[in-house]
Amino acid sequence: MRAGPGGRVLTLDSLARLRRGLRTPGDPLRLPLPEGMAAPLGCDAVAVPARFGPLLRSRLPQVGCVYADETHWWWIVPSDSDYALEWPAPARYATGATVPAAPAVPDLIHRPDGTLPYTPPIPLFLALCRLTGTTPTWSRPVSA
Repeated sequence: MRAGPGGRVLTLDSLARLRRGLRTPGDPLRLPLPEGMAAPLGCDAVAVPARFGPLLRSRLPQVGCVYADETHWWWIVPSDSDYALEWPAPARYATGATVPAAPAVPDLIHRPDGTLPYTPPIPLFLALCRLTGTTPTWSRPVSA
């Protein structure tokens, strides 16, 4: 490794974050992980209307990185957290932790103490189902 401009050491993570910062018009924005965070499982995000944000946060035993703008709260979850889950409306699942049609990256409003950015997806899913009055698909009656 060599020191970059100003004597700073540029790591692969730093370079990847710099690359993410360069975008062309029309490219969806990605939620950037805070410095020092590792995402060994990849990153997706679950967006919920801002009115649900504080209610969800208070119901979760563990909270990872959370971003917010005026209309949505974005929860970082491991990649493929939509596998076999139908996230209840009005939630939106964002593969790759992208923020479609946003003018700017939402602000980071919560950072966990450790180095992993994830909110556990099953507790988030169940809390969101409860708030929206949605029965999880595995609890619904099966018709023959």
